[in-house]
Amino acid sequence: MMKEKYWVPAIERADMVLKEISKYPHQLRLIDLSKRLNINKSSLFSLLKTLEYLGWIVKDGGDVYSLGPSIGAFSSSYLSQFNLLQSFYKEAALSVSKVNEHIQLGVLQKTNVVYLGKVEGDSGVRLITDPGMQFPAYASSIGKIQLIQYTKQELRDIFSEGDWERKTPYTTSNIDELYEKVQTAKQSGYAIENQEAALGFHCVAAPVYNFEYKVIAGVSFSMTTSSWEFKKEAARDEIIKLADRLSQLAGFTGELKQNME
Repeated sequence: MMKEKYWVPAIERADMVLKEISKYPHQLRLIDLSKRLNINKSSLFSLLKTLEYLGWIVKDGGDVYSLGPSIGAFSSSYLSQFNLLQSFYKEAALSVSKVNEHIQLGVLQKTNVVYLGKVEGDSGVRLITDPGMQFPAYASSIGKIQLIQYTKQELRDIFSEGDWERKTPYTTSNIDELYEKVQTAKQSGYAIENQEAALGFHCVAAPVYNFEYKVIAGVSFSMTTSSWEFKKEAARDEIIKLADRLSQLAGFTGELKQNME
């Protein structure tokens, strides 16, 4: 927390107002904001007028507010400077320092995951995938977590009958099994893969969202069975936190579901 002597309450109130308006655009009047944020109407009136003058908010018919063009300009400038791979290497290093296992970044391209980056832990174990390689999405946690955006029919359209090469005896091998695992991942906010890609290896992945609430990538921890047995909860929690940080950097303003059971 910033030291109290450096804290500017007016900026904090402006931040609260903007966040509330962003959650409920075209819905809140001055009195609604005053009650929700516990700011007296006189102070809030001056704050809203200033934000309106600066173009950070606009007042619509019915005296309700929405975000203004200045916010859009800031967002556009921010997103133009966002680099997913650069952000991954910076943020993933923090997560690897806590769990000390390999982390990968991958994006979905049709039926495959294309791996873009990797930050390694101290484990000397070599992964079967490296940056630049492709791997079937149905056989990886980093693929399944990105498939949560599709319906069962869309999954059928993506994966044909001939797409189910089995990497191990545990590899997902049909659309019904894949859909069930994808739905579990969607509900929990993370995907787990147990020896589907390679025997003796386990992965846990979480989705990276952008400002449009779309899944743009996945990140995953990979480790051997011996490590998985005592690190799986820590790896799950940390990969969700990493995905959350990357999502926020990509402009995502919602709340990611974090199931820590």
